[in-house]
Amino acid sequence: MRSGFVGLVGRPNVGKSTLVNSIVGKKVAITTSKPQTTRNVIQGIYNEEDTQIVFLDTPGIHKPNHRLGELLNRQAYGSMEDADVLLFLVDAKEPLGKGDEFIIERLKKVKKPVILVLNKIDKLSKEDIMKKILEYKDLYDFQEIIPVSALKKENLMELIKTLKEYLPDEIRYYGESDTTNRPLEFMMAEIVREKVMDLTEEEVPHSLTCITSAVEVGKTSYTIYVDIIVDRDSLKKIVVGAHGSMIKEIGIRARKDLEKMLNKNVYLNLRVKTVKDWRDKEKYLEEYGFHDFEE
Repeated sequence: MRSGFVGLVGRPNVGKSTLVNSIVGKKVAITTSKPQTTRNVIQGIYNEEDTQIVFLDTPGIHKPNHRLGELLNRQAYGSMEDADVLLFLVDAKEPLGKGDEFIIERLKKVKKPVILVLNKIDKLSKEDIMKKILEYKDLYDFQEIIPVSALKKENLMELIKTLKEYLPDEIRYYGESDTTNRPLEFMMAEIVREKVMDLTEEEVPHSLTCITSAVEVGKTSYTIYVDIIVDRDSLKKIVVGAHGSMIKEIGIRARKDLEKMLNKNVYLNLRVKTVKDWRDKEKYLEEYGFHDFEE
């Protein structure tokens, strides 16, 4: 039996959550085209008969503009310390940027094996992939460099095979059927947030959070109440939409995913609330589950 914790780090929107979902074989973290989608450290659990790998999907490391951003970075840094091995995920089709260089400098302070994962290789030729490998290999002494496509599930088993060599433990931390450490209520709220992010633009996706306020479980159905929190009234109007059109579409899309996840009928009640400047107020950050992460 081999087991261990694998931390994923990288800039926002490089495909960390997509990679975890693809490896686990189930949606345990929401994914959108918007950067900074992941806001909490989410554990995705991969099981084989003699192997358990716990992936720590972390918020993308970025330059924070508010207290919430600072907490997200601290969560990512804290997970780097907690992991047995780190995957530094980069978007292989994007040029090397200052954000990548900043993370590499941070990795130099962590005494852990680091594997470079070049994601989205389905967009590149073999020659371009080789150029990207050469570009990164001189910046840091990576234990391994593995090109993958998380979306197309290319080369993922090679990544798993490699990771097994770095797993230090010999126990199962979770059950063989477990896929995440997050409670059902968290996943319910996250699915709603995913749909809001998909359907809105500009400042809206980054100014909101979603909280499951109540769940009623029936024999054949769930009744779920979710609050959509925004930081000003102008954004509330956008989320509600003209004559309630936007909130209706959010509800339709979220309910479809929730019914698929729960395998039951879902009655979804959404409420949009304005909590002014919630991203900078400790009281609300704590209430909404964004706890400080001691490094």
